[in-house]
Amino acid sequence: MKKIQFLILLCGALATVNVMALGDDGHKTVGAIADRLIMGTNAGRHVNALLLPGESLQSISIWADCVKGSYCGPQTQEMTDYAAQNPAHFTYHYTNIPVQNTAYAVDAVGTTEHDIVRTLQQCIAVLQGNNTDVSNPQHFTPRQALLLITHLVGDIHQPLHVGAAYINKDMQFVTPTSKQQVDGINIFDLQGGNNLLLEDKNTWTARDLESFKRDEELAKTATPAEPPKRLGKPLHLYWDVTVVENLMRNLKVKSVAEITDQIMQDKPGASVNSGNAISWPEQWANDGLALAKFAYADLVATDRVKLTNRKGIEYSAWYVRLPTNYIEKSTAITRTQIANAGYHLAALLNKIWP
Repeated sequence: MKKIQFLILLCGALATVNVMALGDDGHKTVGAIADRLIMGTNAGRHVNALLLPGESLQSISIWADCVKGSYCGPQTQEMTDYAAQNPAHFTYHYTNIPVQNTAYAVDAVGTTEHDIVRTLQQCIAVLQGNNTDVSNPQHFTPRQALLLITHLVGDIHQPLHVGAAYINKDMQFVTPTSKQQVDGINIFDLQGGNNLLLEDKNTWTARDLESFKRDEELAKTATPAEPPKRLGKPLHLYWDVTVVENLMRNLKVKSVAEITDQIMQDKPGASVNSGNAISWPEQWANDGLALAKFAYADLVATDRVKLTNRKGIEYSAWYVRLPTNYIEKSTAITRTQIANAGYHLAALLNKIWP
């Protein structure tokens, strides 16, 4: 394969990867659906008791992302305290199960004791009243548990927050069977698709193109010897944000209220979860893993490149080609999963507080 000497990503793309899963509008729609479904219920009363004046599930749905930085505005004291208490909170949002696997399993490749499944289970236990050092090792408060659940239910319904691809040094997708095999030399963790890059212009939004145009203007001041710049969009970012923007454009809606109306008018048939609510995150992860198989199916790795993150750490990334009809199918999956997440969030809260 041709060796790439120089590469530039969309302005700010890597800085936002894994920051706004489902995008603001996707998460807010999940919260808005649940707000409507629990209105007037016992669950609704318990939720309101944990919310501050003027808050709703819709408004708090992005809190767990906003606490990662200042892009939502200045950090509140509540956010500062939470971040200090939970230095690993960035990792609560995902698990990286090899996409070829069939189910989530504790301590398997790609899982951790504070991944999205385990974190959701701890938060559910807190709201169920089972608040012990064993059930809640992070010592989440009931309000923190609600803030996290409202966001993470959205995250776990985004397939790339569950299923992950791994690639070997020969650019072949592989299935590691032990954590030790993922050594960054022979087998690489693609970080939930963060390290897979798309060049297909059909995956770019108007905002992406504006960013690239600014980069092109800056490039005019570069030295003549500098090679051409190359654009790439992380696959994870595409599934986090672009598919939601595509969905809203397809539905001809411009607001959370409008997309919520549209989804609920269609009366989506969300799957019904069974058993103790503690088991539901694992059920959702297994559903997401099945959908992640599509997200990675028939991707073709074409070039390996070296990048450097903002901390100055070098890492590898791979350009990939998408199969036919990928955009249409991923948009349809996103519509289903946003609806499922909203209905599952409401069902979970009703299960906790019947």
